[in-house]
Amino acid sequence: MLRRLIFGLLVLGLIAGAGAYIMLWAASGPKPGPHTVVVEEGSSLARVANQLVAAGAVPGSATTYRAMAKLFGSSDPVQAGEFAIPKGMSGAAVLDLLQHGQPVQRLLTVTEGMPSIIVQERLAAAKELTGAAPLAPEGSILPDSYSYRRGETRAAVTKRMTDAMDKQLAALWAKRKPMSVVKSPQEAVILASIVEKETGKASERRMVAGVYSNRLRIGMKLDADPTVIYPITKGKPLGRRIRKSELNAITGYNTYREVGLPDGPIANPGRESIAAVLDPAPTKALYFVADGTGGHVFADTLAEHNANVAKWYAIRRARGEM
Repeated sequence: MLRRLIFGLLVLGLIAGAGAYIMLWAASGPKPGPHTVVVEEGSSLARVANQLVAAGAVPGSATTYRAMAKLFGSSDPVQAGEFAIPKGMSGAAVLDLLQHGQPVQRLLTVTEGMPSIIVQERLAAAKELTGAAPLAPEGSILPDSYSYRRGETRAAVTKRMTDAMDKQLAALWAKRKPMSVVKSPQEAVILASIVEKETGKASERRMVAGVYSNRLRIGMKLDADPTVIYPITKGKPLGRRIRKSELNAITGYNTYREVGLPDGPIANPGRESIAAVLDPAPTKALYFVADGTGGHVFADTLAEHNANVAKWYAIRRARGEM
C-alpha cells in the first residue's frame, strides 16, 4: 500500500513538473521586447539559448530553455541571420521563428551606372554595418541588390560586390563575339561604363556599343560627354553644362581630345551593358544624338548627324531649354 502511494505521488510530481514546463514553454521572456537576435553561421542551440536568455527574450535559464526546446520543440537546426522577435512572443514561438521563419532582409542596391563614390556613401550610411566603407575601384562592382546582416563589416559587403563582378565578367567575356573591339575584360568594363552612361534605354545598348566600336575600329575619337565629366565629379552629376576649358583639358578621360578608350571606367556598368560591348549591334553608324523621347537617333554620315542635331535643337528650343 505504501509503495503504491509513493509511486502515485511520484507520478503526480512528474505530471506537475511537466505541466510547469509546458506553461513555461508557452510563456514569453522577462523583457517584453521587441528583440533583435543575430544568429551566427553554425551556431548551436546552446549558444542561441544563451543569447536569447541574455536578451530577456525567452523564459527560464539557458539550460532550462534548451531542455524545453529538446523536449517540446522541433529537432530542426536554427538558421543563421538576423531575427526580429515581436513583443510578447512565447519561447516556443521564438524557437519556431529561428528554425523556420524569415530572417530580416537588409538590402543595399547598386543601380546600373552608379559610380563607386556613391556606393561608398551608401555603405557608410547603412547604420547596421560596421567598419570603414572602402572605395572600390571604379567598374569593379556589379550592380545588383546585396543582402547584409547587422554587425557585418562594410568591407565584407564590398568584397561580395566585387566578387560578383569578377564572376559575371568572366562568364560574359567567355561569350564575347568577333565583332567586339575590346581586347581585355578591363577594356570591356571601360567601354560598357560609357555605354551605360550614354543611354538609359535597354533596347539601345547594343546600338550605342556598335557606334563606339566603329569609332574605336577606325581611330575616331569617342566624343563622349560622360568621360569629360568623370574627372571633375568622380561620376556624380555635374549639375551644369561642360565648360570649354574642360573640353580642352588633358585628363586621361577626355575623349574629345584623345583617341581611344579613357584610362579607366567612369561608372559600374551592369550585365547588359557589358554584354552589349562584347556583342555590339552590326551597324555602320558613327553618330547619335537625342531624339526628344528619351532615346537616340543614329546616323552613318556626318551630314545625316548634323540634320539630326538640328532637329534636336529645334525640340529643345520649343521646350524652352535653349
